[in-house]
Amino acid sequence: MEWEWALEFLKGMIKPAAALAVVALAVAMSYFQKLGLEGEMVYSILRAFIQLSIIGFVLEFIFNQKNILWIILAYLFMVTIAGYTAGQRAKHVPRGKYVAGVSILAGTAVTMFLLVILRVFPFTPRYIIPVAGMMVGNAMTVTGVTMKKLRDDIKMQINLVETSLALGATPRQATLQQVKRALVIALSPVLDNAKTVGLISLPGAMTGMIMGGASPLEAIQLQIVVMNMLVGASTVSSITSTYLCWPYFFTKAYQLETKVFTLD
Repeated sequence: MEWEWALEFLKGMIKPAAALAVVALAVAMSYFQKLGLEGEMVYSILRAFIQLSIIGFVLEFIFNQKNILWIILAYLFMVTIAGYTAGQRAKHVPRGKYVAGVSILAGTAVTMFLLVILRVFPFTPRYIIPVAGMMVGNAMTVTGVTMKKLRDDIKMQINLVETSLALGATPRQATLQQVKRALVIALSPVLDNAKTVGLISLPGAMTGMIMGGASPLEAIQLQIVVMNMLVGASTVSSITSTYLCWPYFFTKAYQLETKVFTLD
């Protein structure tokens, strides 16, 4: 009886194991084309298998708990990892991991709070953790791109920014165009995805519900909610990151921190 869960898990892994045939095909093609990606492919799949297996057991444990503390801990863990990853992308932004983490936390927390208050989702692990995961993942990508693009654009147009500051502009006024460009570039994939959802491909949440036996109409309703929350969380997170970057880009005397923009 004690090991029934392990046997059920192993039985359930038969289909994922069979799907490795597709990976074997990719590895073979990489080998014959001399791409040198065979090792990385095998490592990536093995790592994904281990990570997903572990998170599956963790979620099984959390779903069986009634303490909301587990929801908060799981959410903060996701935000921490996302902040670190986004900060790595914007590695030349001072305290980038902190800026990214706080921005992602702000965007996803505000969005999730509204969803719960409006009773779109109940505050239970089975709903909140998957929802938070989707929002955090999306916000992570958008925030990382925003921070990196903003710093790179200011560096490229540093003379223009310094001229604006010399004429009395505030940091916000001097970098308005760079901020707008960074936000537009970062948010465009999210908005493009919303425009084409259901026309080019069926999103993961919708596909999962349909394959699980739910009505396509119910799946569509959920997917609309998902797209709305992704747009909201990503927008709040990316805009927040620009505000948090300014103190590290400028001195208190409204001058550029040149050392930030001399690194490659």
